[in-house]
Amino acid sequence: MKDFARQYEEYRGAVETYLNGLYAENPPYADLYESMRYSLLAGGKRIRPVLTLAFAAAGGVDWRQALPVACALELMHTASLIHDDLPCMDNDDFRRGRPTNHKVYGETMAVLAGDALQLDAFRLILSAPGLDAKTRADCALILSRAAGSDGMVGGQVLDTLHTPQTLDDIRLVHHLKTGAMIAGSCQAGAAFAGNPALSGAAETYGYQIGLAFQIRDDVLDVTGDAAELGKPIGSDKESGKVTYVDLLGVEACGTLVSECTESAVSAVAPYDNDGFLSALARSLTERTK
Repeated sequence: MKDFARQYEEYRGAVETYLNGLYAENPPYADLYESMRYSLLAGGKRIRPVLTLAFAAAGGVDWRQALPVACALELMHTASLIHDDLPCMDNDDFRRGRPTNHKVYGETMAVLAGDALQLDAFRLILSAPGLDAKTRADCALILSRAAGSDGMVGGQVLDTLHTPQTLDDIRLVHHLKTGAMIAGSCQAGAAFAGNPALSGAAETYGYQIGLAFQIRDDVLDVTGDAAELGKPIGSDKESGKVTYVDLLGVEACGTLVSECTESAVSAVAPYDNDGFLSALARSLTERTK
């Protein structure tokens, strides 16, 4: 686990350095850049870009070259958080322990910052140095599918406008809303490496840890510590959302998280030479934030 933690920090540190170099200029619309950087540099686990880098490494290429693609996933994820927090969506006042973007910069700027981050995610991929046209297209297509109407946005529609109540409803919501972007992050790394065989394992791994991640989120909303999470406890119940915990209970949720994790580990076993992907999957099982 020490080796895992060291490697994770190497990946995460490279992502932070890359992201910190974005939007550092001072154009006439610098207030837009300030808003974008406020959310983009707010910290977090950086799981999605780390997964992209880890799968690029598993595919046998220099993971550092995949940083533009990995960070494109983080730009898209950050955009979704800004928009999710808006009053017309989840109406959250805090994210990662500080006021949400619209609370600091206003709703109009928050919408525009999210819009810009989404579009710039594709620009990072399409202008990444050293990539051939096919790899650029493959990575951009993976991101568009993960984030679009059949992925994250579709899941958000079901979650906010369709009032999911049953286990099947909730499973579909999170397959699209959370799982698609996590699976896409894994697949983008495999696509960067030009390894079609790895892509199938990456998809399975991503969806399984995505489901485990969401179930663990639901548990933490009941049992977690608000100071550690950086957001209020019980927000799902307060907003009337039905969660895995409501339908299965905390203990059964823990069992399901473990089952998903082991499915993910099995999927990547032939490619996980250094054990990083297995350790990452298992590290999410007992996370507290």
